[in-house]
Amino acid sequence: MARYDIAVIGSGPAGLTAALYARRAGKSVLVLEKENFGGQITFSPKVENYPTHKALSGAELSEQMLDQVQAQGAELEMDHITAISKDADGFTLTGDYGEYLAKTVILAAGSKHRTLGLPNEENLVGSGVCYCAVCDGAFFKGQDVAVIGGGNTALQDTVLLAELCRSVTIVQNLPTLTGEQALQDKITKLPNVKIIVNATVTALNGDDSLESITIDRAGNTEQIPVTGVFVAIGQKPENDAFSEFAELDSYGYAVSDERCLTQTAGLFVAGDCRTKAIRQVVTAASDGAVAALAACRYLDSL
Repeated sequence: MARYDIAVIGSGPAGLTAALYARRAGKSVLVLEKENFGGQITFSPKVENYPTHKALSGAELSEQMLDQVQAQGAELEMDHITAISKDADGFTLTGDYGEYLAKTVILAAGSKHRTLGLPNEENLVGSGVCYCAVCDGAFFKGQDVAVIGGGNTALQDTVLLAELCRSVTIVQNLPTLTGEQALQDKITKLPNVKIIVNATVTALNGDDSLESITIDRAGNTEQIPVTGVFVAIGQKPENDAFSEFAELDSYGYAVSDERCLTQTAGLFVAGDCRTKAIRQVVTAASDGAVAALAACRYLDSL
């Protein structure tokens, strides 16, 4: 069985950029992906904040990245990596369909936005249902939207959206908001923000696009007309299988800084699955380059 110089787990912008830089450095590279090549950005209907492109869909951006990586000679494999082990020669990655050997590993498995789990949610993603106000807020300028959640992310999203949208309704399932007091103080002063607590979203209404949400408060239901809903109830990083080799924080993110190093020699981490302040396409791509160059330096030192 061939042993690759670098195995990249995950094919989002971080993983694909890592593969690109590693191949340009002359290293053999295997990219492993469990669901869809391109990562979460493929579900974004329009990307307007990636340099060199005024606007394109997330799927188009991912396809261009993927084509570039394949043209450089990286190998791609669809498999869900469920375990990893380390020996004197490097790492063994165990997936649902086989095992893979690599001298170094770049963990770029990303994270998933926690969803509401409602029947119509997946159908309306990109047509009113969003998970990133920074990414998609501008598309709802002058419209009525809702933010689901009451933590820091939800409140930060509200501040951003309040500048763009006609109205913003926060729906929180707890008795109070849980974000920082400074953020709470800020949004209570915004004239176009309404806060609803002790309420649960029970339905997303609309066929081709979102028209309203249904909320339940102590058994009483109410429909709120909105064209956009921003779900901000947290993210789940895809790191569980690697916790023996990469220290995870209390939220499951791999502990690392801008150097993309982990506690294990030869294992690097990049993108949304690591601890960081900003999770955007450009920051993920930056991590991929940093991690790949760190892995190349490690390989050259062996």
